[in-house]
Amino acid sequence: EGLSKDNHTIRAEDWDAFYFCTSAKNNLLKNPCGEEEFNFWELTDNDGNGWKVEDLPGDSGKPFPDQSIQKYFVTSFEWCRKTQLINLVSEGFDAEILDSLQPAINVKDWYAGRHDSGFFYDLHVELLSEDMSVIQEYKSGEIQVPQWSDAEWKEISNTFTSYGPGIRYVKFTHGGKDSQFWGGWYGARITNSTVTVEQ
Repeated sequence: EGLSKDNHTIRAEDWDAFYFCTSAKNNLLKNPCGEEEFNFWELTDNDGNGWKVEDLPGDSGKPFPDQSIQKYFVTSFEWCRKTQLINLVSEGFDAEILDSLQPAINVKDWYAGRHDSGFFYDLHVELLSEDMSVIQEYKSGEIQVPQWSDAEWKEISNTFTSYGPGIRYVKFTHGGKDSQFWGGWYGARITNSTVTVEQ
């Protein structure tokens, strides 16, 4: 909405809030759907046949609910995990405002599999301080989906609140593998990952 141009006595706090809001609501994860292959991601585990990017819906798969999403990352028969580290200050968030307002940080991810193969998936998100100490974290644990499932895309999400001062980074890690131990790419399919900061 912004600030009214007719208000000539704008307080410093209002400008802080306006500045903060211009950075909020955008997805802070880069290349969340694999449109740029693995740019911006660190492949922390790349086992089996490793990570791969495929076009939706994929073999024995289902279309994604948002038709604008065209690609997904897919895992193999051993654990494949990838990480992205978000520097909140570099993304435009003022450190003092982060410390005082402690805005909600929302994380979401989407995962699915093939109808003919079971899989494991996990999500781990950490809020880190300047020295990379963990202030708060979310772990989904290993989610197992059996063979012959409906292959529908499922959303997982978490909201961080009241985490205290000092947050400077968000570390987002997710991954999976198949449960059949088949060569190739029969494991978890992942796309449309998001990290947003509420105003």
